[in-house]
Amino acid sequence: MAKVLQIGAGGVGGVVAHKMAMNREVFSHITLASRTLSKCQEIAQSIKAKGYGEIDITTVDADSIEELVALINEVKPQIVLNIALPYQDLTIMEACLRTGVPYLDTANYEHPDLAKFEYKEQWAFHDRYKEKGVMALLGSGFDPGVTNVFCAYAQKHYFDEIHEIDILDCNAGDHGYPFATNFNPEINLREVSSKGRYWENGEWIETEPMEIMQVWDYPEVGPKDSYLLYHEELESLVRNIKGLKRIRFFMTFGQSYLTHMRCLENVGMLRIDEIEVNGCKVVPIQVLKALLPDPASLASRTKGKTNIGCYIKGIKEGKARTIYIYNVCDHESCYREVNAQAISYTTGVPAMIGAKLMLEGKWSGKGVFNMEELDPDPFMDELNKQGLPWEVKEMEA
Repeated sequence: MAKVLQIGAGGVGGVVAHKMAMNREVFSHITLASRTLSKCQEIAQSIKAKGYGEIDITTVDADSIEELVALINEVKPQIVLNIALPYQDLTIMEACLRTGVPYLDTANYEHPDLAKFEYKEQWAFHDRYKEKGVMALLGSGFDPGVTNVFCAYAQKHYFDEIHEIDILDCNAGDHGYPFATNFNPEINLREVSSKGRYWENGEWIETEPMEIMQVWDYPEVGPKDSYLLYHEELESLVRNIKGLKRIRFFMTFGQSYLTHMRCLENVGMLRIDEIEVNGCKVVPIQVLKALLPDPASLASRTKGKTNIGCYIKGIKEGKARTIYIYNVCDHESCYREVNAQAISYTTGVPAMIGAKLMLEGKWSGKGVFNMEELDPDPFMDELNKQGLPWEVKEMEA
């Protein structure tokens, strides 16, 4: 039984807090902190109403190392879960390092003024975390997160060598709006409007945004247009999956979403630099974020399913082999359980699982780790228990 501190109370944060409260044999005392206390209050009230007990709530500025250190020293948690924005990864990592408390997040650091998605600055903490004897777990969401573990599980149980990986992210949900994003609009639009990138034969190959499209046939969903993007788990999997020759990431988008996004980009609304309007300095993408629906508000109106998985090719006992490991998640089922849609659910549940395994000592270490560096088996077992069951399909090689 452990005392935990969670920072971040958005859509994913609500899922993490609910799922921790549902696993009280591990998470005995939960403190939820956010810049906005009303968000914490709403989550706490939902948890109590569903019969999962009470949690403590408080405020913190996650951009302030000093405030974070003070809060950690006050709460004295056994682990800190960073479910805030990726802009705040470095400050929260630094606060955990200074206080000697294990750290977990769901997405890699993003600079607020640059469209950069790299692990470099977080990996730079490794030696200091190791010297302190503390563990940091990066990317314990779904992609990154579960997809990394799927690859590690395939490497351990299905292949002697893995040669190709395609990570496939399909959201076939419908929220009824002509245009809205299923997670933080600023983060979402920065990702999809950036240049694509994939790794092949030892080098990174860059593409124009949405330049490469393939139609994949997703189980329980059907054929969907899927576009090549760069996604952060590629960077760590290239380092840790041996024998890899190519890895790519694809995500589905409907034509309405793409049309709106291109129009917004053409008129400059996706810019991340400051401009002046009537004497006021504004960042266009932040103005757009304020105008779009809050992703958390989409939960009650979203219907349909997600399918996220890994299509993996390689060699087993001298023969070519291809498998597809995936999870299908239903938006409406997620809402009934934790008042969230499946995008938040598939990110929040793995964050809870990662923290659970660290607290139970099933995942341990000193330094900074990505998910695929740890034993995949206990994580895969927990996915089945905690609401994200997976399947493995043998495909034609």
